[in-house]
Order: sequence, then C-alpha cells, then structure tokens
Amino acid sequence: MSTLTVLLYALVVVVALLLIGIILVQPSKSGGMGAAFGGVGESVFGAQAGSHLTKATVIMTAVFFLVTLVLASLIGHGVNKGTTDGVTAALESTAVSASAVAPEAQPEAPAAQSAAPQAAEQK
Repeated sequence: MSTLTVLLYALVVVVALLLIGIILVQPSKSGGMGAAFGGVGESVFGAQAGSHLTKATVIMTAVFFLVTLVLASLIGHGVNKGTTDGVTAALESTAVSASAVAPEAQPEAPAAQSAAPQAAEQK
C-alpha cells in the first residue's frame, strides 16, 4: 500500500473514534451519556455545550465522509494496482501450469494400453 493510503486509513480510524466520543458525550433529551458521568448534565461542558458539540459532530461527520470518499477514489483508480497485478499473474501461472499438466496425463494412459498388446505378442 502507498503511504497516502495508509495515512488516510489512519485518519479515518481517528475521526471515527472522535465522532463516536462526541456523539456519546452529547446530552439527549433524557440526559445522555454526559449525565451518566456524575449526573450533572450540561454543567460539565458549560451552558452552550449542546450547540458546540452539535457543530463538532457535523464537522467531524463531514471530515469522515470526505476522507472516506478520497480513500475510495484512490483505491478505485488503482493506486494499489501493483498488488492486483501480482494476484492476476499468480492466477494466470496456475492456470497455465494446470493446463500443461492435463494434456501430459492423458497420453500416458493410451501408451500403457498399447504396451499391453505388444507384451502379449512377444509371448
């Protein structure tokens, strides 16, 4: 894999974990996970925590989708084309070797049958 692909995979994982954390901390109508950590609700994050967390969620979601689309585009357009060429070459060589073995196996059986009548004639 190329370095860019590895970096984008790492960025997707980091953004996904941050997004999970932001979503779990947001207070819902019933208090959410923010209230579960001490039962104090929004006072942990301040009075405007809901709007800030909502904005952060929207921004992180947009970053996640953008990075994922770029990663899918790079992979789909053949940044890692060398890895699929190796698999294709291995499959082709296996197919060639299998077809080379099959014709050799078939002539051996008639040769063995033709040797039997010759042996009978020599007696």
